[in-house]
Amino acid sequence: MTTFSVRKFLAAAVVAACLPLVPHTASAAPAANLPDFTDLVDKVGPAVVNIRTTTRVSTSGARGGLPPGMDDGDMSEFFRRFFGIPLPQSPQSPGSPRGGDNGGSGSGGNQDSPDNSDPEQNSGVGSGFILSADGYVMTNAHVVDDADTIYVTLTDKREFKAKLIGVDDRTDVAVVKISAANLPTITIGDSNKVRVGEWVVAIGSPFGLENTVTAGIVSAKGRDTGDYLPFIQTDVAVNPGNSGGPLINMQGEVIGINSQIYSRTGGFMGISFAIPIDEAMRVADQLKASGKVVRGRIAVAIGEVTKDVADSLGLPKAQGALVSSVEPGGPADKAGVQPGDIILKFNGHSVDTATDLPRMVGDTKPGTKSTITIWRKGQTRDLPVTIAEMQPDKTTKADDKKPPVPKQRATNVLGLAVSDIPADQMKALKLRNGVQIDAVDGPAVRVGLQKGDIVLRVGDTDITSAKQFDELTAHLDPQKMVALLVRRGENTQFVPIRPRAQK
Repeated sequence: MTTFSVRKFLAAAVVAACLPLVPHTASAAPAANLPDFTDLVDKVGPAVVNIRTTTRVSTSGARGGLPPGMDDGDMSEFFRRFFGIPLPQSPQSPGSPRGGDNGGSGSGGNQDSPDNSDPEQNSGVGSGFILSADGYVMTNAHVVDDADTIYVTLTDKREFKAKLIGVDDRTDVAVVKISAANLPTITIGDSNKVRVGEWVVAIGSPFGLENTVTAGIVSAKGRDTGDYLPFIQTDVAVNPGNSGGPLINMQGEVIGINSQIYSRTGGFMGISFAIPIDEAMRVADQLKASGKVVRGRIAVAIGEVTKDVADSLGLPKAQGALVSSVEPGGPADKAGVQPGDIILKFNGHSVDTATDLPRMVGDTKPGTKSTITIWRKGQTRDLPVTIAEMQPDKTTKADDKKPPVPKQRATNVLGLAVSDIPADQMKALKLRNGVQIDAVDGPAVRVGLQKGDIVLRVGDTDITSAKQFDELTAHLDPQKMVALLVRRGENTQFVPIRPRAQK
């Protein structure tokens, strides 16, 4: 609590003490029938887990880039106050967590391996929940993506090294497996029965704080954000580290996986999104069976049908998916679909918006003979189509290595994409130099940098342009940490970061 807020609180207390006593009236009575979540949390809590991921790093020159006089204790306090998150553990740091002996699980915390190979560095934290008593755990794909090792910690403090069964980037669902038996499990609910306005609870590890419970209501269903799946929107407080944790109804059933937030600051702003559990379970079943997800395709490019388009074509309302192009020789082409057609139904189910169609087709088994209803020249017609298989974005088998096509990254070894700051904005911010961060990934994410931060200096070099920044960072040594001078809001601090190796 800041000094300002403390003074306000004390002032309010003094004023309240001076008020005359008044009789208790009905209008002052506390609200009745508020929900009690205690039994629900007791029931579900043991099945919710903390997930921690690590990557292997070199210890060579680990301290080389820290500013003079700054040690890990200073940086821990800086991260807590400036970024609001714990300091990501550096190799050999005194505060590194220790692991337990849990069936060969070990800890992820910066321990030298027996063969003296590079130690592990914590790279992320998230949440998950136990699907079955034999150790299958569901979480978000982005929680475990690119991790070298995954650790699952139960509420009884047992920690296990997990095996990645598979991930599906389109739905942001992942399944991991730990070697344990008789584990507490969570009850799977029906996300189709979710009602707007009903109470829901989230349990997870925001900012690494395990077993945190927050509550709220369902704000909307089927929220289309442009992703593959429609989301359940809530006002439950969800922050970094909650990802992968369950969204639970008042019957103690999981109805969604907390996955995203809408935020301009990186923190919770009253809107969070959860993946519907029905869709997530369909993905999880495929991942458990084969390590990958098989989806259908009809090979068309589509767009939205606007009201103006609908009116001009004589459609009763703006609905369906407008076909903009058809892949030659693909299923839709063979079925007779043409550019300009509007797909109104798939297998008898209405296509209300363009984003409905990929989900409907994707959930259909390849080889299935289906029917699409199109609108063409003022008339509807049914066309038979045989669903083809969509090629996966990436290999999802746990034992497979990285896919041959690398994931798109930011433009330099620090995981940062930057741009020049307009002169009028520089003047308004009272800056003489600096570049603005436009995108972050990898190393930048792990140290807490965000879009909108301003990089003033790299090491001892003042940054005056995006071009200079890119040229300078291209020659950084991946074996040594470098200190960035970063401004966020009114605060300016050094942030140590280790460049990733160039490929």
